[in-house]
Amino acid sequence: MGHSEPEIKAFLKARRAALDPAELGLPDGLARRRVRGLRREEVAQRAGISVDYYTRIEQGRAPAISDSVVGGLARALRLTPSEHTYLRNITLSRPRAGESAEPDPRPAVRPEIRQLLDAMDATVPAFVYGPGMDVLAWNRLGARIGLDYGTIPEDRRNGPLLVFLDPRTRDLHPDWDEIADDTVAGLRAEIGRHPGSTRVCRVIHELLERSEEFRRRWEAQAVQERTRGTKRFRHPEAGELVVTFEAFTLPADPGQTLCTYTAEKGSPTAQALRILAGAGAGAGAGAGADAAASTVV
Repeated sequence: MGHSEPEIKAFLKARRAALDPAELGLPDGLARRRVRGLRREEVAQRAGISVDYYTRIEQGRAPAISDSVVGGLARALRLTPSEHTYLRNITLSRPRAGESAEPDPRPAVRPEIRQLLDAMDATVPAFVYGPGMDVLAWNRLGARIGLDYGTIPEDRRNGPLLVFLDPRTRDLHPDWDEIADDTVAGLRAEIGRHPGSTRVCRVIHELLERSEEFRRRWEAQAVQERTRGTKRFRHPEAGELVVTFEAFTLPADPGQTLCTYTAEKGSPTAQALRILAGAGAGAGAGAGADAAASTVV
């Protein structure tokens, strides 16, 4: 993953194939084409570059690609903002695989952020995620609605690894297939945000080796950064929980994101969260506090 050739080629080919020439007013519909989507020369023309240059870009042989060229390709291929960001980052120059094998240090979560997590504990489950979707910190209510991260080894506290390799997540999420799709699209976006991260690469490599469900979704080349939405949880005591999530980038903490889960006021989920928060506090505040603190390294 340190070298971008496979990512660039697979992504651009997938995006070319996803476009319908007829919708773009191009001649020779699908019936007269050997492959689906746009030809290389059509993409090059729409992007305002030569066919030779586009071919070298798609093959990962272009030494440096300007933002204007990436922008032209984004317009030509009708990329979403997330896909545009991803393309820009995977075309950046970077060390080839093997040149930097040292693992990334696990980011530290500031005491002020942990204080914020604790302040929300009575009604708002909250988490801090790092590169590769590592779970870096959480509050007590966050552990109550999902997995108890304090019992999971630190290097396994990772969203994608848990979704695809921990069978408990299928029971936890009634909409597991949707969660899996979003997780893969988000993990591909992580390559764009952290193109040189060994942690991101190792998570992807492990999932490609161990999960057929992940491999199938990864090959679809979907890229999406979901910063808000709705999730359902199947809780063994409280039943179904329907929450709205919001993800906030922490400007002072590069690579870290605060994710909160809230419920509509007066809803059954809001009532259930209050009950779970009380049960968690009654079970022993020390255990929850230690769990959150243990995520700070």
